[in-house]
Amino acid sequence: MKLSSRFAAPVAALVLAGLTATACAPQTSDNSAKKDEKKGTLRVWLFQEVNNDPKKKVVDEAVAAFTAQNKGSKVEVEYIPVETRAQRIKAAFNDPKSAPDLIEYGNTDTAGYVKDGGLADISKEFKAWDEAKDTDPTATQSVTVNDKIYGAPLFVGVRALYYRTDVFKELGLQPPKTQDELISTAKKIRKAKPELYGIAVGGAYTYGAMPFLWSHGGELASGGAGSYKSAINSAESQKGIKAYTSLFGDDNCPAAKCATMGGNATVTAFASGKAGMAIGGDFSHQAVEDGTVKGKYAVVPLPGLKAGEIAPAFAGGNNIGVLKSSSHRTLAVDLMKRITGKDSQRKLFDAMGFLPTYSDVRTEVAAKEPFVEPFVKTLGAGAKFVPASPGWGQIDASLVLPTMFQEIVSGKKDVATASGDAAKKMDAAFSAAG
Repeated sequence: MKLSSRFAAPVAALVLAGLTATACAPQTSDNSAKKDEKKGTLRVWLFQEVNNDPKKKVVDEAVAAFTAQNKGSKVEVEYIPVETRAQRIKAAFNDPKSAPDLIEYGNTDTAGYVKDGGLADISKEFKAWDEAKDTDPTATQSVTVNDKIYGAPLFVGVRALYYRTDVFKELGLQPPKTQDELISTAKKIRKAKPELYGIAVGGAYTYGAMPFLWSHGGELASGGAGSYKSAINSAESQKGIKAYTSLFGDDNCPAAKCATMGGNATVTAFASGKAGMAIGGDFSHQAVEDGTVKGKYAVVPLPGLKAGEIAPAFAGGNNIGVLKSSSHRTLAVDLMKRITGKDSQRKLFDAMGFLPTYSDVRTEVAAKEPFVEPFVKTLGAGAKFVPASPGWGQIDASLVLPTMFQEIVSGKKDVATASGDAAKKMDAAFSAAG
């Protein structure tokens, strides 16, 4: 399971792809709370950022507003390491007495956590919440399973194309307007400057590869909840896979070096001046600013097949959910709204660079910070999400797609064979998840 999108702390590209694989918790018995106390202590688990103080300040302000409004209640916030979150959250689902009332979780975890019986259905409260009407549809989808809502989006992470303005100027290049131009531009850079990757790509960078697949009309899966079937081996998906894997080779990014790279490594290569282009997130901005290319790069949406088209990007991000076992449901929902509300999201953007999930707030911050514009445009063009199946956690954890890409770029299998084998593994995971 990946924290998708993000672990988008804008610091040093970290967990950039947002993608840390871990197995999801087994099904738990019914741990629904039997009461809804209107006072007491609420426990909250949030993710520890590399530089956590700015995030803590925003959360502390939301908590202060909550406790001022709810006399007799207090809040204990614990910042847990991303690396051990799976074990902590699994234990919380299985032991309600030690569980928090609220958790932060990666948006690709939603379906698995719902199947595990850990998250409360807050559909009624979310739909009645005035601010929720401005939530980006893809962000709302990330908290939705079988038409029920299990939390509120905290921020969204999306990727676009970073490119070296100095290299492009020196070589007389323009930012690519189509996917074919992107590929040919990458190879021109590599030919003129063999010390650089034309575009840094990674065989383990699943969410950097997905725009190629989606722009060709491919999909990860077809069907719906309980009946997903892999579509990774469809004719359209195979075209996208071929386009992405064509970037692995001595004429751009040698497979020997690039096959094992993930999102962090590709952005690090760009930030350190070793690549002419890279696919990076809004959350990668600070890492690039801290690199040697500061002042020598720009960002545009990743182009689609035709000029003027934007390739669909994966909408990553994190959510805040109420645990089904919370004995303070009403209070927990109120605190969730304060932490994920518009005021907090504005502050989190200013403090951490996290992209707001509200369309109107995103427009505000884009006007204030020009670097956000290409990411906002990408979201506006229609970002996509992973199948809302707990099986996705297993697919992610067992590296099905990175294995497929690596088999292709190493020459072990052709696209049809590798994608067919990946589809079988995906279908087994979807089937086992039910």
